[in-house]
Amino acid sequence: MSDSVLPLVISAPEPRTLDLIFTPEALARFRAKYRIVETSPEGVAALPADVLAEARYIVGQPPIAPETLDKMRTLRCIFNVESNLINNMPYETLFSRGIHVVTTGLVFAEPVAELGLAMALNLARDIVDADLAFRQGKELWGGDGNQTARLLSGAEVGIIGFGDLGRSLNRLLSGFRTRTRVFDPWLPPSILIENGVEPASLDTVLSTSDFVFVVASVTSENQGFLGTGAFARMRKGAAFILLSRAGVVDFPALMDAVRSGHIVAASDVFPEEPLAQDHPVRSLPGFLRSAHRAGALDIAFKRMGDMVLEDMDLIDRGLPPMRSKRAERETVSRMRSKPVDKN
Repeated sequence: MSDSVLPLVISAPEPRTLDLIFTPEALARFRAKYRIVETSPEGVAALPADVLAEARYIVGQPPIAPETLDKMRTLRCIFNVESNLINNMPYETLFSRGIHVVTTGLVFAEPVAELGLAMALNLARDIVDADLAFRQGKELWGGDGNQTARLLSGAEVGIIGFGDLGRSLNRLLSGFRTRTRVFDPWLPPSILIENGVEPASLDTVLSTSDFVFVVASVTSENQGFLGTGAFARMRKGAAFILLSRAGVVDFPALMDAVRSGHIVAASDVFPEEPLAQDHPVRSLPGFLRSAHRAGALDIAFKRMGDMVLEDMDLIDRGLPPMRSKRAERETVSRMRSKPVDKN
């Protein structure tokens, strides 16, 4: 098959790169099967009219104005490999034309869940601070070093949000025999029950849990919804683990709750990233910090490329994408996550 008749793909995956999301073997297959036009997200609108007209797929999440979309007469799917849906394209028009918008965010669910579990175990057993004390010759031996220790096994756990990440986390927790309650207003109770968790109100999740995991996406309805009142309703000494996006939390209120000794906390995400060197959370006792690295594993990035290739093959054969997660007409414009700047 000559290059002139290969299906055309516009590649604008910033901050990702094709080398990041494809193994060398997968990238070779990608280049052999498709004609790829690489550009920046901002450069998509400036592409020649014939390129826009021929484009079957977009890899990335570039801003797309209605007039640009009008020129894309053969577009079938936008593969968002950044994974945070941003309100930067005319979704209603995309849906009305039968153009899929999909994300590869599923690849991050397992690695983020594993780090979340590690954070919970650390908060329960004070692993990091005990190691630092040992290095300084200030270690406490035996029971003296376990004054605030607790078990995750058999604990009462709350999960806020139950998408791909929440379900991965629940699978890991099942081995600890936890009693797990979930608050997710976008899911019917039957789905939660089928996954072996108890549907619960936000107040119940907060007030009855020894460990609270926050894995909810940021939407137009829940920005900063976990604030002073929410932290006050938590059990004294409970652990709060933030894994999704900082936008769902009133971060100063979270720091105040930790500073007061009411709760302990861990977070992989922060209001601004990278965080200012003088930000007070850096030196806050009782707060475990991770630099938005929970999902950033090479194996996860490479799974993105596999998902893209499999779904492109399905669409090429007149079938719907099945590996990536499709954006929903009813919820896509309500997403408010910030795009990441660093892989």
